[in-house]
Amino acid sequence: MGRGKIEIKKIEKSSSRQVTFSKRRNGLLKKAKELAILCDAELGLIIFSSTSKLHHFASSSMKSVIERYNKYEEEYHHQLLDPASELKFWKKEVASLRQQQNDLQEYQRQLMGKEKELSGLSFKDLQGLENQLEMSLKRVRMRKDQILTNQIDELKRKGHHIDQENLKVHKKLDLICHENTELQKKVNGNGTEEANESSKSLSHSYGFNNGYDYLQAPVVDLR
Repeated sequence: MGRGKIEIKKIEKSSSRQVTFSKRRNGLLKKAKELAILCDAELGLIIFSSTSKLHHFASSSMKSVIERYNKYEEEYHHQLLDPASELKFWKKEVASLRQQQNDLQEYQRQLMGKEKELSGLSFKDLQGLENQLEMSLKRVRMRKDQILTNQIDELKRKGHHIDQENLKVHKKLDLICHENTELQKKVNGNGTEEANESSKSLSHSYGFNNGYDYLQAPVVDLR
């Protein structure tokens, strides 16, 4: 069962706010470290809590990250004011994107595990590639297990629904059989009563009475 959605607004209770801050801060720092290692990214993360406590992380050093950021901002604003510099900037961006594309294609070929593509890699590179593959395989297995679990839960739900429907059908059949039995008893009972009435009628007609059978013959006067 998944967790409910948390409304994004300020947490009024200070103790709950501090617990949430600690959990999410640790998660954010962990993600920043993973991003720096996995993608070879230079990054800096600065966090000030509501109590003005500083938390930070830098892939190299915070000073170099800030200097690089300031330099980029200056170059960017300068390029916006100079059309020639802006054109040069975008050419540089295009070249950078193409290089990233080539790197990704090379990385994809390495993931395929072809010997030709792996021959130029060092032991450290191969170890890093192996870790990447293990992480990817772990995610694939987790996703596969989740799908299988969902399918099993769905089959159980359908099976339970079918069992309930079968139970309803059996109850209806039992009720119908009971009604048929009662109806048959009534029919048989009426037939017996009619047979008894017919017997009584015949008894009166031919002189059968009280279990003694006698025939009322005509009296002949012999005098």
